[in-house]
Amino acid sequence: MSSEPALGTVPGFRRVPRTGVIYVMSKAAERGYGTDDQHWISLGQGSPEVGPLEGAPDRLNSLSLDPRQFGYGPVDGAMELREAVANFYNQVYRRGRESQYTVENVCIAPGGRAAMARVVAALGRSNLGHFIPDYTAYEELLSTFRGFIPIPILVDPARRQRTTAEELRSEILGRGLSSVLCSNPCNPTGQLVAGERLGEWVEVARQTRCSLIFDEFYSHYIYDTPTTPSDHAEQLAHKARLVSAAEFVDDVNLDPIVMVDGLTKNWRYPGWRVSWIVGPRDVIQQATSAGSYLDGGANHPFQKAVIPLLQTEHALAETAAIQQVFSGKRRFLVDRLRSIGVQVEHEPGGAFYVWGNLAGLPEPLCDGRAFFERALDYQVITVPGVFFDVNPGRRRANARYDSYTRFSFGPSRADLQEGLERLERLIQEA
Repeated sequence: MSSEPALGTVPGFRRVPRTGVIYVMSKAAERGYGTDDQHWISLGQGSPEVGPLEGAPDRLNSLSLDPRQFGYGPVDGAMELREAVANFYNQVYRRGRESQYTVENVCIAPGGRAAMARVVAALGRSNLGHFIPDYTAYEELLSTFRGFIPIPILVDPARRQRTTAEELRSEILGRGLSSVLCSNPCNPTGQLVAGERLGEWVEVARQTRCSLIFDEFYSHYIYDTPTTPSDHAEQLAHKARLVSAAEFVDDVNLDPIVMVDGLTKNWRYPGWRVSWIVGPRDVIQQATSAGSYLDGGANHPFQKAVIPLLQTEHALAETAAIQQVFSGKRRFLVDRLRSIGVQVEHEPGGAFYVWGNLAGLPEPLCDGRAFFERALDYQVITVPGVFFDVNPGRRRANARYDSYTRFSFGPSRADLQEGLERLERLIQEA
């Protein structure tokens, strides 16, 4: 009578951890959670609500499929979609600039993780800097590809989780970095590099010849950011504020600036798995080559349907609605967390997460993992902060952020309210 082998003991295979949200959702599933179960509240979700929002354009609820698109699409994406992405960046961020993005500066990938994998796979033997805390999936991503050495850059919480341009320059020169990866706005803290400070970062990249790789998947979720002279009339008219390093690039093919974005967050179509990489022509060529063996290309039939979403008027209207609705949810979640004893040291300037410190709660709830486990008893899902202590290859012995948890205001307002009521009962009963 045979027995099942223990995980990690099958010859030739290693144990691959589930990261962040995937881990917590799998643990919740073990406790009975299902995606259609209305009794569960996920304050750990990494996706925004995908239904209609007040003031937003109508959602795409149907697709017309062309049988000619049932075959494989180009690895770098459909030409029409690449052109639409390039035009979007030029119209929103580069009006009047001599250097403009073209189809040669864009490739399409099947989702954000695949796009990031393409970029990282194209890196040569070098030192890559990454910030702590940051997106949980970076840990395995930076462990899997061995052509570079990942080097952590610790963000000082006493400085509102922010890094100045001079500090960035010091890290690049002092550690011999050839590239730096970061999410902007940051997942999980919501802290934002924008305006003059973002321009200074791009200037540092130019001067030091260090590539900056920006994960801009939350770049339309911007709160309390003043407009700048570079904001165009259309954005001002819609009261929409978008942030991208593309605004500060001088030469699209020479400046070492790479951006990754897609439909997942900023257009609220996470299940479509359509994303893009924008950057210098040489980077796009190498990322496309990496895609030829990593993923083979994005969903072919969906790519044509995506194009109208990238029209400037549509994108700005969607962004304005997102910011109106999500700024209200942000205010609600921050205030409610504080009222139940969770410390919110720095309110998020972007994304849809609140980085909460549980240190003031009674034991064992002052620990993020214990808080997560106990919250499952109330059918509420959160994400422990230790998952964002990006530690490729587990080279560091000491973990940070034990007392932190990431709370998402991606869910509906009703779900937020119900989830916080349950967490309040959890804390009171402790």
